[in-house]
Amino acid sequence: MNTASNQAMPGDVTSNDRLWAALAYFPNLVILPILILVMEENKTRAFQRYHAIQALGMLAVAVVYGVVIGLLQCVLGFALGAVNAGLISTALSCLMTLLSFVPAAAMLYFAYQAYTGKIFEIPVLTQFLRQQKWL
Repeated sequence: MNTASNQAMPGDVTSNDRLWAALAYFPNLVILPILILVMEENKTRAFQRYHAIQALGMLAVAVVYGVVIGLLQCVLGFALGAVNAGLISTALSCLMTLLSFVPAAAMLYFAYQAYTGKIFEIPVLTQFLRQQKWL
């Protein structure tokens, strides 16, 4: 995944900026990117704003991904259960469970990148956010 583009960000990026940006990517803290965008002292910080918007986009992608994986697991489980393919069904269920962790792992990686002060692009998502004039 080629995410590092190291674009220049206007102004100084402080350790506080890096912390807020990293926390925005944590899936269990969904409200945090929204808080960054509405809190007066944070919404004017370009680094925080960039990562908050990108994190919200990634959270939306993760939700859609989770729904698709869940539906796929349900349909395949039902289909394989109907033909009495117990071992294959179990193996597929394990694979789907592992695949459900992909967005969380990606978001932890993005949080680390933000904490190190990097501006990066998430393929397709960042381009979409720019086309919508959100970034």
